[in-house]
Amino acid sequence: MRLNEVSFSDAKPIDGYGPGFFRVGGDVVEGAVLILPSGLSAWGGTDDADGILAAGSEIDVLFFGTGAEIAHAPAAFRDLIEGAEIGLEVMASPPAARTYNVLLSEGRRIGAALLPV
Repeated sequence: MRLNEVSFSDAKPIDGYGPGFFRVGGDVVEGAVLILPSGLSAWGGTDDADGILAAGSEIDVLFFGTGAEIAHAPAAFRDLIEGAEIGLEVMASPPAARTYNVLLSEGRRIGAALLPV
């Protein structure tokens, strides 16, 4: 088996998560988190789409982590994101974090909006 070191360049991978927090690029964020190419910030949930919409030209896909279990994205949130021509992938937060890291290592134009587990 051949192992390759993963390089994230300047982007911040999701290092871990636990009850009520995420660790991104070594920084701990309590509660929901928004990770975009422009940086990392606390996120106000699906009613707080301004940061995502502002980053619309930087990302092609947003991974929306719904917490410990998968759930539907609220229709108003989905409509806002898709109206900005950003793809929305909805999944539970743990697989969203893993998928985000894989695509980040490939240099994809992605973001993540994650609710805590």
